[in-house]
Amino acid sequence: MKLDLDQTTVALARELARRVGEPVVDMAKAHTTTSVERAVLRLAGLSGADGDGLPWPNHLVDAVRAQVGLQHGVALPVWDALLRGQAGDLRELAEKSAAGAVQFRLPTGRDAEVARAAAGTAAAAGLTRVRARRTEREAMIAELGDPPRRPWIYLIVATGDIYEDIPQAQAAAREGADVVAVIRSTGQSLLDHVPEGATREGYAGTYATAENFRLMRAALDDVSRELGRYVRLTNYASGLCMPEIAALAGLERLDMMLNDSMYGILFRDINPLRTFTDQRFARQIHAHAGIIINTGEDNYLTTADAVSGAHTVTVSQLLNEYFAKEAGLADWQLGLGHAFEIDPDLPDSFRLELAHALLARSLFPDAPLKWMPPTKHMTGDIFRGYLLDGFFNLAGALTGQGILLVGMMTEAVVTPFLSDRDLALRNVRYVLDAAGALGEDFQPAPDGFIATRANTVLGEAIDLLHRIERDSLLTAIGEGTFGLMRRPADRGRGRDGVLAKAEDYLNPVADLLEGTADPAQWKGAA
Repeated sequence: MKLDLDQTTVALARELARRVGEPVVDMAKAHTTTSVERAVLRLAGLSGADGDGLPWPNHLVDAVRAQVGLQHGVALPVWDALLRGQAGDLRELAEKSAAGAVQFRLPTGRDAEVARAAAGTAAAAGLTRVRARRTEREAMIAELGDPPRRPWIYLIVATGDIYEDIPQAQAAAREGADVVAVIRSTGQSLLDHVPEGATREGYAGTYATAENFRLMRAALDDVSRELGRYVRLTNYASGLCMPEIAALAGLERLDMMLNDSMYGILFRDINPLRTFTDQRFARQIHAHAGIIINTGEDNYLTTADAVSGAHTVTVSQLLNEYFAKEAGLADWQLGLGHAFEIDPDLPDSFRLELAHALLARSLFPDAPLKWMPPTKHMTGDIFRGYLLDGFFNLAGALTGQGILLVGMMTEAVVTPFLSDRDLALRNVRYVLDAAGALGEDFQPAPDGFIATRANTVLGEAIDLLHRIERDSLLTAIGEGTFGLMRRPADRGRGRDGVLAKAEDYLNPVADLLEGTADPAQWKGAA
């Protein structure tokens, strides 16, 4: 199935998204954040935490900020301190800075040049490690193969205990899951540090940590070899530590990361400037790591009406595409989100769902769209829920979605049991096998219900983009345009961690990713 969209209209929609997005990108380029600076240190090799669990990157960034400010970046004063013999390595420097035993400065002249070069070498080594993990993934896929069909079946596990998650994830893969997502512990997005080590207590999810990433990746590698197909791992690069988690995902070879342009602003009340600044750097890392991002437009439809608010999803998809490509991501890395959330009691609800799904597929033909199951209208009636999930799976098969999240009949009742997941996976397998390439046999009538509805939504999206261009994206977010959530630009969590860059600001990782650094420092990582 495909829509014969007017390409002039489609081009206008993208041009408007660019005009809306460019001022936001310019704003992000002019700022840095505490999490961006901590990500630089993590990519340079700094890890671990003190006895109370506060990570050493936090200590080091806080010490630099207190003494010389962060507007110049953390790299210049840190590598200057190392070159002056304040410590033997980053870990020792962080430990000594936490004890108040290091004096940082902003070097000038020859000292600044030497510190800049040393920071660039350390950044290049970190990005080389990320590139090596990407090469590992590519080699495993070449050896084992991808899943034999699309959409990929995406299933969530998360008990709070990583050692319980592992057998559940492996069982899910054996039952047909192509992508396993370890949902993150509730509230982690509001922590301004990344927890350390393997964790065994989470709340409605499991903490995102480097060690948890490593353990789950190793477990899925084992089951990938057992099954003879590569099983992908997903987590969440969002919240106050978005860039750091993106760095850890690259270093530990995760394959997908939840990374939406506005989710943290709308649903976690994180400051817009903090979010857009963090996100640009995180997406640059994802691009280098070969990670597919999943965006969160489905969340809008849990708070706004899925019919009257459909055009806001399209606008967000277009903005997510612009921000992603500006940061270096390719079409195959854009898991743009949308959802099956129309009230099932509404007449023609399934036809409306097909129209919305087909519009997304037609606007982004080369992107692996992420199709989300019904949640808002799940009532606790598991039989009705199982039927709705079947219709959701059918819509995904008909419209060629790339990533299909498995719906649970026990949504809104309990955290799914393994038996629930097994039944849900049977539903997916039956529908995909039975439908096959059914979409090839149907073409929406040019003036029919589905095509008319899709064009109406696209027209409403263009009207909204015109308004946002006039008023600005930050104003639109503040007015509750997306998901009915009002988030003013001067408020929200994490605002105190945003700083305007000085003229001599240095971020050696960003310089390498953007191609502005000395190629001799790149160490073959590009």
